Amino acid sequence: MHASAPRTVKRPDTLAVGTIVWLGSEVMFFAGLFAIYFTLRSTSPGLWEEQTQLLNVPFAFINTAILVASSFTCQFGVWAAERLQPHNVKGQGWKSWGMITWLWITFALGAIFVSGQVWEYAQLVAEGITLSSDPYGAAFYITTGFHALHVTGGLIAFLLALGRAFAVKRFTHKEATTAVVVSYYWHFVDVVWIALFIVIYFLQ
Repeated sequence: MHASAPRTVKRPDTLAVGTIVWLGSEVMFFAGLFAIYFTLRSTSPGLWEEQTQLLNVPFAFINTAILVASSFTCQFGVWAAERLQPHNVKGQGWKSWGMITWLWITFALGAIFVSGQVWEYAQLVAEGITLSSDPYGAAFYITTGFHALHVTGGLIAFLLALGRAFAVKRFTHKEATTAVVVSYYWHFVDVVWIALFIVIYFLQ
């Protein structure tokens, strides 16, 4: 009678698990920001009705579409990473593009989004809406500002993932896992922004 071969237990990646746990705490953080926004709004309904008329909804919609598009390009990068394909290969179609190309596109879209928010802030400040002007200004800049900081953090994470891909001689599952983990964070900030966009620009 032959002894059975030892069974290999596939453990979850600690980096991925840690990121998911951390994102759970980020959910609570943004839930607090939403609570602040709705609390201030409930105390000043007339102010909200007046100030929201100054929002450039079409511009915000286009900026939101850019961020949503970046989630798709990010996922294409993840699929390339899972194929252990960091660089472009000969062929036709999106499968010939490597992870690095997709992440650079995602980075560019994210940078455009942040630049768009900065431009929108400049327009609102010119209209007299600032962080200290009134409760609406405080609610608007606190919620969108913290989100912009999270997007900026995601852009830095993309640069680190790209730098790691360039630094290694051989692209392995470890590098692919880094791209996957960064994508978790990026998809999260995208979903949060969609919720913010609906609350701020449509539930006026």
